[in-house]
Amino acid sequence: MSFRVPPLLLAVPLLGIARLLPASGFGLWLRLAAATLVLLAPGRLLARALGLRGAAAALSWSLALVAGALALTFAVGASLDLALALVLAAGALALAVRLVTLCYEDWGGAREMVPRGRGLVVLAGLALGGAIWFVAGVVDGDALFHLGRVRKLDALGSLSLHAVNEFEHGGLHPGYAFPLWHGWLALVAKLGGVDPTGVVLHESSILVPIALVVVLEMGIAVFRSTALGVATMLGQVAMIALAPGDGGAYAVLSQPGTAARQLLVPAATALFFLLVRTPSWALALTLAASATDLAFVHPTYALFLALPLVGFLAARALLARGADLRGGAVALAAYLAPMALVFLWLRPIVNETLAVNPGPQELARALRAYAGDLVVHSPSSYHLAPEVVVRTGSVAVAALALTPLAVLARRRRWGALVLGGTVVVLALELWGLAFPRFADAVSLSQARRAAGFAPFAFAFAGAAALLARASRLLAPAVAIAAGIALQLAYPGDFGVRARHEGPALVTWVALFGGLAALAVGTALAWRRPAPPPGPRPGAAAALAAALFVLPVAIHGFSDWGAQERRDVYALSPGVVRFLQHEVPKRAVVFADLETSYRISAFAPVYVVAAPPAHVANTRANRVAARKRAVIRFFARHGDLAIPRRWGAQWLVLRRHEPVRAVERQGLRPVYADDRYVVFRLAS
Repeated sequence: MSFRVPPLLLAVPLLGIARLLPASGFGLWLRLAAATLVLLAPGRLLARALGLRGAAAALSWSLALVAGALALTFAVGASLDLALALVLAAGALALAVRLVTLCYEDWGGAREMVPRGRGLVVLAGLALGGAIWFVAGVVDGDALFHLGRVRKLDALGSLSLHAVNEFEHGGLHPGYAFPLWHGWLALVAKLGGVDPTGVVLHESSILVPIALVVVLEMGIAVFRSTALGVATMLGQVAMIALAPGDGGAYAVLSQPGTAARQLLVPAATALFFLLVRTPSWALALTLAASATDLAFVHPTYALFLALPLVGFLAARALLARGADLRGGAVALAAYLAPMALVFLWLRPIVNETLAVNPGPQELARALRAYAGDLVVHSPSSYHLAPEVVVRTGSVAVAALALTPLAVLARRRRWGALVLGGTVVVLALELWGLAFPRFADAVSLSQARRAAGFAPFAFAFAGAAALLARASRLLAPAVAIAAGIALQLAYPGDFGVRARHEGPALVTWVALFGGLAALAVGTALAWRRPAPPPGPRPGAAAALAAALFVLPVAIHGFSDWGAQERRDVYALSPGVVRFLQHEVPKRAVVFADLETSYRISAFAPVYVVAAPPAHVANTRANRVAARKRAVIRFFARHGDLAIPRRWGAQWLVLRRHEPVRAVERQGLRPVYADDRYVVFRLAS
């Protein structure tokens, strides 16, 4: 028996060294990296104690341990220090169990080998993460919402689920009712001794290598080929990070929605297919933990992932004459059961949300807001515009156009996933009768995003495999030519006000061609057994995929640079320091909507109102009433009865707002600079 110190444990002394460096520049990067590795270590140790290897299992258990620690912390009303102690104690216990079980290598069931070349993928991730570090702009938009929750978790004692809200007596946000990812970021901040602003702004760079590795593992789990795992990773990175430029979604990996989509979804998918292939209780528990993580971090994404998984199992049963029924049933149950429990807990909160099961006025507003993404026939019949599905550029166009060819791999799991997953997702998004019901259940804003869960990366990698199998010599030339042509024709359609000029035809080809391929494949499968699958094309497919995405990479890096974003409503450094050090924690502050939004992000306080687009529109939050209160305050030239009626103890005004009118009512500034004035309201 031999024991080797787990590499992640070396992060502990590394963190100690990093804490000696200033929390800026390289020192900040090292603090964030070491703190992230320390937080991953307990999950890694627990996964190894269960006999599992790989980033997917380690990430799933790390977040599951944080979830358990946060739940206990909220239950007893303690600070985040308790959660940190519990996570580290769980890691120590897992290490002890691992030491005891070294003599029983078969204990716990299936173990996956570390994929070859993972070190190179990590290095590539570090390079891409470094490039993203230098294009990080300012904390704005939705990031301010998440920063406020991270800051409250980091700064407040006597924590509860309601403690992290913007409003003192508001309701829970249905998407972030249990702040698991915010808690993860707050623990990184606490371990690294870093202000939460630095974590929200730069943790994305640290997470990029993990994102690449879990996508690689996902591809290997589906294709059972390292080379095709690399092809899957290349397709995913090209669509998500390179085609949009400046890192794309990878630049905001620190936000829960992106982390769920680019980290947790690939991890859960990898574990699902491992469990389908080799059922074991250790894998089932790990998949259940992963599903719980995903349901807490972003509930709708957990539901959206179930769509292609169900489609895969149905297609697999048809195309492979009932293959994988037992493993598939176990995997689906392990995934759906914890997700259903989380949804059951969330149900009362979701029912309070005005966007779910909306009335006529709310539905009309939503249809106007998302008109550019929809084809609307009537208030009861509308669906996603087909060109929206291919907005991520040439890889998505190629993947959808070639989806029907997956019938040539009908005996392989990836063929069933591409056909079944694509048909289920696109049918739901493009069917004018089904989509409105789906939107009523999850909100129209969320329902549009389900199209992104079509198995693009698998269709792309599978097409590369078929091309390489047809001709290893011609595959590179065909791939680079097709990549250049499609990148020139369809580079992608990104941004909030995207024009959606993608080829709608390929979306319909994927849907109806996929249906036809399923019918043909089913008929062939049940008429006569198909010949055994041929050898995997290996490196030739990975090379073809790399050559196809090369034009995407060139396009993405050609204009790579610091994002020229400026927050016109940014708080002055002086008022931030005053709010953080002079205003008591949990105090209630009144200000205009945009100023309030930033105050709740940069100080552990509550606000009276915030922009409706950035808070949960629930009955408990009374978002419209709060906005009207702010409007009345300024319309009545600073009537102090209004903020006092809402329990405000502090008033923050910009210089052009009614400062003089407030002073005439007897208040004197307790802080002032060239942009802001702060008053303390009498209690």
